[in-house]
Amino acid sequence: MLDDSRPTSPENCAPAGHESAAPDESPIDLVHLARQCQGAARLEEELLGLFRRVAVAEVARLSDPSMGLKLKAEAAHKLRGSALAVGAGRVARAAGAIEALARAPGCDSASSGQTGEVSGAIGALQTAVAEAVAEIERLRC
Repeated sequence: MLDDSRPTSPENCAPAGHESAAPDESPIDLVHLARQCQGAARLEEELLGLFRRVAVAEVARLSDPSMGLKLKAEAAHKLRGSALAVGAGRVARAAGAIEALARAPGCDSASSGQTGEVSGAIGALQTAVAEAVAEIERLRC
């Protein structure tokens, strides 16, 4: 069973672009997850497993340099929603940053500067997903 003794973080409910990390924020907000699952431990475990698979797959897709910015925005949006559902605030913020960059005005013809910014944001997302996956693995022990 998952430990839900950690405090919830209001950052997970903030609108896109207004999310900020708490210094001691856990990669997975277990209180939020427990609320989402109404305390059903099996459902929590199932959702975390599904999130883990989706997050790893979407990061791999987003890392493909041949993927266009519109598709990157859509993939980041999907990942952000999944992250918010399980309380993975860092992943949600990193995915939201990619989505915002990829949807920025004038992004249809990606400039090298904008492509570089998206690449940097993808690096931050990779780190956040790795932390979330490590936390999920730790919780399964």
